[in-house]
Amino acid sequence: MVESVMAFQLMGFSEVWWQQLMSGVVLLLILLVAFIGNLLIIMVSTFDQHLHNPMYFFLKHLSFLDLCYILVTLPKAIVDNVTHSSSISLWGCILQVFLAVFLACTEMALLTVMSYDRYVAICRPLHYEVIMKRGTCINMVTYSWFSGGASGILHTATTFSLPLKASRPAHQFFCEIPQLLKLSCSVEYLAEVGAVAITSSLSFICFITIALSYIHIFSMVLKIPSPLGQSKAFSTCVPHLVVVTLFLGAAAMAYLRPAEDVPSVSDLLVSVFYTVVPPTLNPIIYSLRNKNMKAAVLKYLKIIYFGLTTG
Repeated sequence: MVESVMAFQLMGFSEVWWQQLMSGVVLLLILLVAFIGNLLIIMVSTFDQHLHNPMYFFLKHLSFLDLCYILVTLPKAIVDNVTHSSSISLWGCILQVFLAVFLACTEMALLTVMSYDRYVAICRPLHYEVIMKRGTCINMVTYSWFSGGASGILHTATTFSLPLKASRPAHQFFCEIPQLLKLSCSVEYLAEVGAVAITSSLSFICFITIALSYIHIFSMVLKIPSPLGQSKAFSTCVPHLVVVTLFLGAAAMAYLRPAEDVPSVSDLLVSVFYTVVPPTLNPIIYSLRNKNMKAAVLKYLKIIYFGLTTG
């Protein structure tokens, strides 16, 4: 139990003031890039009439998830580095853990839904509009958010049901479950192990679904006689496949690596990779690899530019 704990200490990147300041500036730049990129994707997907189809409907929700995820982890870290602070309140830590797990699990479910969307579009094109109706798409997104919320509640409840020592600092720049478990006074992690087992099983099901979808997709695309047709089909799939690989690779680096008793810089770098890199690169990947999105983004950037220069 954590009733007596009022705050936790987060060690962050460094205790040297100029290194803290540099870390804060770098994180601020990353936050701005990720914020602008994801917000631009959301705006373009919402207002451009050519992007009002299921693929971009799901992409809009993915960008919103990435936007929320990076806002959960980075602002507090930036403020801590600039002000040389290292504490976070108990309820702030609880909220951060819940939102981080909630958004990550929702994104995993949404990426699975997006792979199914690509499967239907390429392997069953004649039935696409019937299968991927607007109501069906909304239900899929709703289920994704619900599964993420359930996972967030489960992990948060099991983590903070353990006795935690606030006197020991967490060697991380945000409240991360593996680091919080190291602060526990107990070795009985049965509840959290059960939660991890459930989440891992669901994630494995999502992974298998994504893999099977792309096996069918690639087998179908390779049967297209026209190289132009193959290129067009691949252009709609490659961005999503790259995003999935990036997300799963980052998660695997964070949670499948051997645990270290002694804190190291590599722990922080891995955490930065899986919390910062996917939300920052996803808009760039979709803007560069998807012709329709690239054209729409360039169009709206020109509108914004001319609006600023003539205004």
